[in-house]
Amino acid sequence: MKLAEAVHQLARPFPKEEIYVLTSQIRRCVVSIPANIAEGQGRRSKKEFQQFLDHARGSLLELDTHLELALRFSYINSESYQKVLPQIQEVGRLINGLMRSLNE
Repeated sequence: MKLAEAVHQLARPFPKEEIYVLTSQIRRCVVSIPANIAEGQGRRSKKEFQQFLDHARGSLLELDTHLELALRFSYINSESYQKVLPQIQEVGRLINGLMRSLNE
């Protein structure tokens, strides 16, 4: 949830022409991370939960890619990207840990 808040703030000053492209993609994938985790947790089986965690991890990787593009397009600076990167990495570790615990 904190990652979603940080990324929404980060994407706020993107150019107007990106509102329906990169800005939209970034916001969609960042909100789908906690949404998929919550939906998967509410499912009745471990297998379904794992599937939703896999979707969340995919959205996280998509988010990182979009933010790297935003950096390359100079929509964000390196400092802003480096500020959110540890959060992305931490969420990735948490998702991977949850997936491992479900496999045990």
